[in-house]
Amino acid sequence: MKPPSMYELRVPFLQKEVQETKNSLKGHMQEWAKTGCTIMCDGWKDRRERTLINFLVNSPMGTVFIESIDASNYTKTGEEMFKLLDSMVERIGEVNVIQIVTDSASNNVLAGKLLEAKRPHLYWSPCAAHCIDLILEDIGKMPEVHRTLKRATTLNSYIYTRTGVVNMMRRFTGQRELLRPGITRFATAFFTLQRLHKQKSNLRKMFTSDDWTKSKWAKEQAGKGAATIVMMPTFWTSVIFILKIFGPLVRVLRLVDGEKRPAMGYIYEAMDRAKEAIARSFKEREEKYSDMFNIIDKRWECQLHRPLHAAGHFLNPEFFYSNSEILRDEEIMTGLYKALQKLIPSAQEQDKICDQLSVYREAHGLFGTNMAIRQRNTKSPGILIFFFLSSKIYTVYILNF
Repeated sequence: MKPPSMYELRVPFLQKEVQETKNSLKGHMQEWAKTGCTIMCDGWKDRRERTLINFLVNSPMGTVFIESIDASNYTKTGEEMFKLLDSMVERIGEVNVIQIVTDSASNNVLAGKLLEAKRPHLYWSPCAAHCIDLILEDIGKMPEVHRTLKRATTLNSYIYTRTGVVNMMRRFTGQRELLRPGITRFATAFFTLQRLHKQKSNLRKMFTSDDWTKSKWAKEQAGKGAATIVMMPTFWTSVIFILKIFGPLVRVLRLVDGEKRPAMGYIYEAMDRAKEAIARSFKEREEKYSDMFNIIDKRWECQLHRPLHAAGHFLNPEFFYSNSEILRDEEIMTGLYKALQKLIPSAQEQDKICDQLSVYREAHGLFGTNMAIRQRNTKSPGILIFFFLSSKIYTVYILNF
């Protein structure tokens, strides 16, 4: 088979691929105009320390990569970042954009405020995964937590930098490892602590065995330090304390960072359940977890607690139909109507949506069919409600923000 020439690859074949890519985007662009979309910004640094931002657009049809920009000169101030985000909204079309998602760095917060001021029917939202990770990071700075994480890191580092010690550890743990990567650095710390806790008895057996006491490592200062950590009762007590705090929050992090289902309709409930799980693990003794709740509430109230999340919670059949008090929850209802008024400028459209919401509220029409009732807890909210709400408001809970 004769391969194509360099000219064919660089000119006609390349042009054909470009055209096919443009054609594949037409369906996405039609979806943006129909349901609205979210612009997502993913910042990172390359080996040359340049700040690069990937821009992607998300809609019910999927996520599309738009462009990667060298934003080294844009990220220094909020005003410059605002100009960059504003130009991207202009490019996609303001009428199509429901929200822009960035991380919650101070310059992005300012850029988001400026963007909402200029374009009042658009939301700026901080990345939920980034916010949860910041909560974990803030908790990780607490003296007891920081000290325990440091000891766990020291122990793992000592074991995994010595082949002989690693092999000995594996014999005692049944070939099970102590390290497990997570979504973020603090998620990794949680999983590592979890595995350390599961192997507590095996690690203690190892550091009191003849294999260890007669080895050269037991005579090293670093080896004595590792053994001291493993045999320290307060270390394991603190590990359990951290697992009780980190566990529920890491589950929320996996929800918002995963792709199994759109997170917008679940994060409001997930945060409430995480706090309830933490409280239960300490048997409702508030003095044990009050400091952690202050950290969680500080981030949640100023960053994650948005009208979009309240609207997503209301429009999720799994939670709406199982909670008879949801219509009396002022926080949720206020968030829902704020989102409606902001996203839908037309009073006529707002009234139409309110009429449709009454059908949803009373489970009339297809909402009351056996199929819809059976799938309230198993299907994504957007799949169940897509046929009823043709307006852009349903994008609030369909998109995976």
